[in-house]
Amino acid sequence: MHTDVLAIGAHPDDIELSCGGTIAKLVRQGHSVALADVTQGELGTRGTKEIRVREAGAAARILGVTTRRNLQIPDGGIAITRQNIAKVVTLIRELQPSLLIIPHGVERHPDHVHTHQLCREAWFYAGLEKLPTKLRGEKQSPHRPHHFFEFMQWHEFEPAFIVDISDTFETKMESIRAHTSQFFNPRSKERETRLSSPDFLHTIETRCKYYGQKIGVKYGEPFLTNFSIGVNDLFDLQVIKG
Repeated sequence: MHTDVLAIGAHPDDIELSCGGTIAKLVRQGHSVALADVTQGELGTRGTKEIRVREAGAAARILGVTTRRNLQIPDGGIAITRQNIAKVVTLIRELQPSLLIIPHGVERHPDHVHTHQLCREAWFYAGLEKLPTKLRGEKQSPHRPHHFFEFMQWHEFEPAFIVDISDTFETKMESIRAHTSQFFNPRSKERETRLSSPDFLHTIETRCKYYGQKIGVKYGEPFLTNFSIGVNDLFDLQVIKG
């Protein structure tokens, strides 16, 4: 099974919050995209893992994604072990993505940091012929995606590039709101968190506007990479016209 892009987040709403507009844009462009959540978010203050599974499925449908997996590694316990690395390696070899989208490595939440490390190690090890994995009893072939890009969460960085999501921003926000248990709901009896405050989604919009204006568009999502990026046509660059 070949997939163009595999995006991996620590918790069921991380991808939507960080790069949902890019995911929706890739789908609209005709690329095959898969999502994977490392945990079920069971330690979250609001909601349950059963609720969050349903919300994640609804969000994926809004983004246009047909494949979403959950690795069911314990929330708050994303240890960098051979077993957990093997779970991600097995997923990469099954879906055979050309590109990985993963969390940035410097973060407020330890799960995000550990997910970055887990994905980065699995990206490399998935290409090793002598590292065996099996799926449904069948030996898998090695596969290493060409490269990986890092999305922004709490910690801000100077992006290597910014994706114009002006045409998919509303889809991004709709996919975020599909995680009803996590965000502002005046009827909820659960304790308020940073994410459930009435102003949080405005913060997401403000960030997208900020990065959009840096390239002369309405909304943008920032990414980081350690790889050099080539350009075929200088006139394809999206920059503020001076």
